[in-house]
Amino acid sequence: MRFLSDTSSDGVREQLFTLGEIPGVLWTPADAGATPRPLVLLGHGGRHKKDPEVSTLAHRLVTECGHAAVCVDVPAHGDRPKVEEYDRLAAENQARVEAGEELAPLIAGFQALVARRTVPEWRAVVDAVQELGHVGAGPVGYWGVSLGCGLGVPFVAAEPRVGAAVLGLGGAQATAEAAARITVPVRFLVQWDDERVPREQSLALYDALASPEKTSHANPGRHGELPAFELDSTVSFFRRHLGRNQP
Repeated sequence: MRFLSDTSSDGVREQLFTLGEIPGVLWTPADAGATPRPLVLLGHGGRHKKDPEVSTLAHRLVTECGHAAVCVDVPAHGDRPKVEEYDRLAAENQARVEAGEELAPLIAGFQALVARRTVPEWRAVVDAVQELGHVGAGPVGYWGVSLGCGLGVPFVAAEPRVGAAVLGLGGAQATAEAAARITVPVRFLVQWDDERVPREQSLALYDALASPEKTSHANPGRHGELPAFELDSTVSFFRRHLGRNQP
């Protein structure tokens, strides 16, 4: 792991890093000591590791819970180079949608392809971050909606260190089998008028989760209209399930 910058503001230390070819950002309390603390891996949506939604959640997890948070750019996003195969598939999918095919199955197939690469990358990121003295080997959580859900379901299913997850705005077409292997507490978010993921697919993914402790939170609105109050509930969820360190 190679650090590119190290800054602090309002009690939050932000470190940009690369792990091999993976660019990422780590947020921790500015005065964090060597005590192991919970770590939440954040899966961004369709943009990049410092998407405002991701950064806001990371800062709140640090300042209100004393947690660490980390996010890395998904292949072909943020500071990572384009992937010719992904560009070709995106163009093909766009043409198929214009020809009348449903969007959701095409999104699901694409995310399943990307997940085969991101799952081992994210596990390596957790390994590296937990070796740092100001993070340590504490409990691990996962948060990801939209693309972060499509990639996050197989990650949570494969990573035994994850003890709680917030998922949502995703469907069951490519991830139901992995969801059936998830048994940790899950908070699942649904947008009732989602134009990208049909409601029945979101509810099917929720049903597929094997977690004895799971809750579904449905709100009116389209895919990108997740209510701001869900951020409050997410912070409370991780504080409850991962514990609280002094920030």
